[in-house]
Amino acid sequence: MACTHVDAARLDVCLYCFNGGCSGDRKHSQLHWELSRHPLVLNIRRTRKKVKRDEPPQKISKLAIAAESEADHYDTETQVRCYECQVANVDTRSDKLSAVVEAVMKANTFSRQEEVKAWEQEMTACEHTLCLEQEAPRQIESQDLGGCSSCSLKENLWLCLQCGNLGCGRAQFGGVGGNSHGLAHADASHHPVAVKLGSITPEGTADIYCYSCNEERVDTELATHLAHWGINVADREKTEKSLTELQIEQNLRWEFSMTTEDGKELQPLFGEGFTGLKNLGNSCYLASILQCLFSLHIFQERYFHPREKPPVSQSPAEDLETQLRKLADGLLSGRYSHPDTDVVASEYTPENPHQKGLAPAMLKHLIGRGHEEFSTMRQQDAFELLLHLLKLMTRSPHPAPLRDPVRAFRFVVEQRLQCMKCKKVRYRSDEQDNMSVPVPVRRIPREATGDGEEAKRDEFEPVSLKECLDIFTAAEIVELTCPACGSKDGFSKRSMFKTFPDLLTVNARRFELVNWVPTKLDVPVVVGDEPFALDSYKSSGLQDPEELLPEDANTGTAPKFLPDAGALNQLEVMGFPHIRSEKALHATGNADAEAAMNWLFAHMEDPDIDTPLDLSGSGGSGSGAPAADPEKIEMLGAMGFGPSQARKALKETAGDVERAVEWLFSHPDDQGEFEDEGWTQRTAAESTEKEVAGTDELPANFQLQSIVCHKGGSIHAGHYVAFIRKHIYGERNESWVLFNDEKVVKAVDVDEMKKFAYVYFFRRL
Repeated sequence: MACTHVDAARLDVCLYCFNGGCSGDRKHSQLHWELSRHPLVLNIRRTRKKVKRDEPPQKISKLAIAAESEADHYDTETQVRCYECQVANVDTRSDKLSAVVEAVMKANTFSRQEEVKAWEQEMTACEHTLCLEQEAPRQIESQDLGGCSSCSLKENLWLCLQCGNLGCGRAQFGGVGGNSHGLAHADASHHPVAVKLGSITPEGTADIYCYSCNEERVDTELATHLAHWGINVADREKTEKSLTELQIEQNLRWEFSMTTEDGKELQPLFGEGFTGLKNLGNSCYLASILQCLFSLHIFQERYFHPREKPPVSQSPAEDLETQLRKLADGLLSGRYSHPDTDVVASEYTPENPHQKGLAPAMLKHLIGRGHEEFSTMRQQDAFELLLHLLKLMTRSPHPAPLRDPVRAFRFVVEQRLQCMKCKKVRYRSDEQDNMSVPVPVRRIPREATGDGEEAKRDEFEPVSLKECLDIFTAAEIVELTCPACGSKDGFSKRSMFKTFPDLLTVNARRFELVNWVPTKLDVPVVVGDEPFALDSYKSSGLQDPEELLPEDANTGTAPKFLPDAGALNQLEVMGFPHIRSEKALHATGNADAEAAMNWLFAHMEDPDIDTPLDLSGSGGSGSGAPAADPEKIEMLGAMGFGPSQARKALKETAGDVERAVEWLFSHPDDQGEFEDEGWTQRTAAESTEKEVAGTDELPANFQLQSIVCHKGGSIHAGHYVAFIRKHIYGERNESWVLFNDEKVVKAVDVDEMKKFAYVYFFRRL
């Protein structure tokens, strides 16, 4: 079904192609009839049953979404209509018609098809649990099960099922201590499977973790494996919370405050531009990014056309243009932004009802289609989603006079390399649409007072955004061989702005690696509401006394591969060494930091992991990169791939045919890259006909427009919300508005939230 607007809860479902359209004043159903000439529709009217809040909702007790039928929430009336004959109530007693109507009513809605109706975090066995080979059996005395073999901890203990070693686990949410001695044992012994002692129940269930898979698992022979060490499952008693219970407890506490300091509810907002988005199940990362994008004038100008008919498409649900216009209409028109009248406040819950919120199920499906992560129901990284969405928008058609809104984010970064010995220089210009800046970590020494959770939490010194930008643009030494003088002393490398965008997106990287797991740190970054200048970060370009390095690629010593500056910076901020990061980007196509990180985890044991990348003759997307090899394109063409797809795959994999084939199979919906798009990254000197990204005019003053905030220890868990600066009716100055899924309220204490934002959107003044 493709329509968002349903007048008086009336929806027409085409009985030929099952497209959904409203039958009210916007006449989307009639428009479908005019385009397709499909005359018969099933008109469905749903009336929501009244819900009275007279007691708190049932407490969540497991990682599950209970399945509820439509009848639990709605009373439904149906009738068949014929647009061609103008008959409002067609007789449905014929066998064929009644069967189709019955099938439509029994079918799941689009959103139900895209999510699991009643799901739990599914645990499965793996090769390590199924093929576990235990060492010689022995009786582990009860006193030896009371503490970690490497420290004094007596809780959060994990038993190695292969050798019987007992080690403490990682520190857990809620103050559960841990020194990761169980993980250290697994790394040293290569024994992958362990069980959490305190989670074992007499029924034979327990937390099983496979360190090789880095996943929770199921051991189908747990009772037998424990008996091998003299542990009788029937005698065990569960004494600690399981990992699932700890995760639920953490999820329940991940809630952005919706009240003021004196306990009053924040003021709900309704009207144009104040429409919330319903959480589809771990979709807050998507909602927060969409709210920030569609609060920007250039995105409103591109996709919000309330007086125009929807785009002509045979399959609206599969058309990105249609879905983005549909979302823009829903968010900006104010048509759906009103209090939920189906909820009646009682004396026990006197709060004002919030709005229902829109459910962007089709757009989520379309954005995630073919993507390994965004196609799932798991929580995702909001910043990675932003980059993915901007890429999809740029690739979609923009018929004149409409223009790609992503152009407002683009700017040019100029990288300056200077040989440390001969002082010759080389300049390279790369087009970007975001900045990922490192956040310096300076811990405040803790006082050893008390054992509570608050005493154990790390605190950090605040840093300014200017300091982060200073680090991002600072010079660093890189190991390269000079093609002019042959010196191996290295180069000084510095990246600065060549042009500035209209909209600047900044990702604050507050992570460090803990046991090779990226962990988020609550380092405060001070960002004010007042405008600030970026003039001092503008590159001065080639100066008169400077002498350029030779561009001759046949010298054999010139570096042909230059890693993407943004992705390289992200990896280094997470703690990966420069050489490893560079090698990972080269191996994964030099574009995606996440793919490079996964490559690093998979190649940690490689003997040459710390050997500098041989830059002589390597491909890549640096300056001077060759055009796609016609023979390789022909080779992929013989396998059934089109030229545009082959070009894109070769670009993404640095010209490696074998990895290009893997890329093509993992990106079946990608239409590829057409010849006029070229092979290399867009650079300022690439084409005189191509529009230069950004502008070099000064002053370059920027002001904070919106932020995406995250609560939780990992970007792949927790909760995302958006704070956006907006004009509120009746107020003179702009105010900060909190978009928390379907809840839209006037925000308070935004200065505190800005310190811990994950993504910042700045507007050029």
